[in-house]
Amino acid sequence: MGKGKGKGQKGKKITLKIAKNSIRISFDGGRRLDLSHMGITTFPKCILKLADVDELDLSRNMLKKIPSSIQKFQKLRWLDLHSNQLEELPKAIGTLKNLFYLNICNNKLTTKKLPEELNLLKNLCILNLGLNCLDSIPTSLGALKELKELSLFDNALTTIPNNVKNLPNLKKLNAKRNPFPDSTKQEEHADSIKCIENLYLVQEKDLCSSCLKMCQDERDKPNKLKNVTPRPSKKPSFPLLLTPNSSAKHNQEEWRLKDKHP
Repeated sequence: MGKGKGKGQKGKKITLKIAKNSIRISFDGGRRLDLSHMGITTFPKCILKLADVDELDLSRNMLKKIPSSIQKFQKLRWLDLHSNQLEELPKAIGTLKNLFYLNICNNKLTTKKLPEELNLLKNLCILNLGLNCLDSIPTSLGALKELKELSLFDNALTTIPNNVKNLPNLKKLNAKRNPFPDSTKQEEHADSIKCIENLYLVQEKDLCSSCLKMCQDERDKPNKLKNVTPRPSKKPSFPLLLTPNSSAKHNQEEWRLKDKHP
């Protein structure tokens, strides 16, 4: 019994051969090392020999720690570590300058164990920190100017720094199910999606006559719709159509007569 339990704690051993057979080609032609859902408990050192991959998926394992040697994956653009047991991230993660996607959702990360070096990931577009133990968000994340999607749901946050909420390229911010003190503000934080792009304000004098008329028509359209008197609806009539199932009834009567008078 004890031996079986100890063996289970070691997890699956990943060899270089297994790792090589787990390389896939992603949709854009990159090389993806997929070691997800394999019962891994410790970071497999052998994969450092495959550090030229573009994507690394170690999600849905039992990893508690990512070593500093992750910095050898300098080509890495996509890193998925979700659904492990990570309690901290190494400072070396900040050296992955090509990273545009980082998923560390569903782990045991605390704010103190989030390395400040995350702010060095200048090309990061998608960051998922949901389902962790974060009680605050470092203002240093405001340096991620290329960030488009940020997930902070299911943490212990009471506020989000303004410089993070107002990142210039941020289109989606999901912070649902956090204990924000004001329920109204919580809704504003929870699912903030910026969906207006390329909006420019100009003065009327700068518009040509046709553009000005089009804008005025659009502006007046709601008022015109209010003043329209609804017409009484007419029930549609179909005089040429047979009564439902009338032909079927007629045919049935003919067959009955034929059966009685062969």
